[in-house]
Amino acid sequence: MAGTTPGTPRVLRAMNDRAALDLLLEHGPLSRTRIGKLTGLSKPTASQLLARLEAAGLVVATGTVAGRPGPNAQLYAVNARAAHVAGLDVNAQRILAAVADVTGETVGEFELRTPGRRADCVVRQVADALDGAVKDAGLARSEIHRVVIGTPGAFDPGTGRLRYASHLPGWHSPALLDELAAFLPMPVEYENDVNLVAVAEQRLGAARGHDDFVLLWNEEGLGAALVINGRLHRGFTGGAGEVGFLPVPGAPLVRQVTKANSGGFQELAGAQVLARLARELGIDDDTVRAPGTHHEVASRLIARAAEVAEAGEEGPYTRLLDRFATALATGLASMVAVLDPELVVLSGDVIAAGGEPLRGRVESELAELSASRPRLIAGAVTHRPVLRGALESALVTTRDEVFDTSR
Repeated sequence: MAGTTPGTPRVLRAMNDRAALDLLLEHGPLSRTRIGKLTGLSKPTASQLLARLEAAGLVVATGTVAGRPGPNAQLYAVNARAAHVAGLDVNAQRILAAVADVTGETVGEFELRTPGRRADCVVRQVADALDGAVKDAGLARSEIHRVVIGTPGAFDPGTGRLRYASHLPGWHSPALLDELAAFLPMPVEYENDVNLVAVAEQRLGAARGHDDFVLLWNEEGLGAALVINGRLHRGFTGGAGEVGFLPVPGAPLVRQVTKANSGGFQELAGAQVLARLARELGIDDDTVRAPGTHHEVASRLIARAAEVAEAGEEGPYTRLLDRFATALATGLASMVAVLDPELVVLSGDVIAAGGEPLRGRVESELAELSASRPRLIAGAVTHRPVLRGALESALVTTRDEVFDTSR
């Protein structure tokens, strides 16, 4: 709000405008009377506000609702086409891209498979994935206000290089961020993929209303996101939450872990250890032998173990669930001892497959290993959570820009 003075009519109008827009985003279409009641504004002031927002292209009239008594009341909604954002979820096998309108509704999606792609064409891959989602949304690239890209690891703010993700070919060039900025016409931001899952859970899911929580993610790799006083904690090099490298009891001590890309917590509770652990316990059926990635096999095993546990049966599958819960709680105990969070959110395909039987076991184990006892809850954003978090992250800044009527 540069060039304005707090308390002036212009600033107060802008504050009322934003309050009304946020209410429309939260509640959906509202009448003038309802907006007035929710904001505390008089009917004439609410009418002026809506006329101003409609003229600015930020709200549209949409349908009516029966008045009680009297004529039908006009409903107003946020103009979904006022802005669009894009999110990308990148791993070594594919790039998922999506476009959302300013209300948060996904209007376009695209998946670009990348295994075997040349490592020197990352900019082209990003552009192709983005353009695929933009085309699916019926838009042009120039209509996208902002893009947020989620990757494993993190871009070091000091060097601009991707760290902690050696398995992502082509993404480690020191010139990559400059090349992407030169190629794409809109602002581009980068975030760790697990951090974006935490954004999705904080804005839409299990962590809504919570300012201090840890999210533990277990899918292709183990990772965590740390939210302190309502904000993501990224660390000096962006590496906060790279808990796969965390030394823990029960796992070999691995030195030079970034070169080995393994060690510690990942070797104790990562997806790749579940098949081996199952065989150690005498499980060697189709659940283990069927083809799939490490995390697909692990998810099948844990899902089967949860079914057995819910049925009240004892045997190797319940022992597998017990062992896995203890492994997860071992790493969590170190995080909880340092951070003392209000809440721990368990997320990712492998953990989600265990449902309540796994969550309850992890909670019980953590209660014995940790002095503090945060609540443990399952993540609620289960469909493409990294992508959803990227869109939500892009929307926060874009709404601040587009909804600012003080300029």
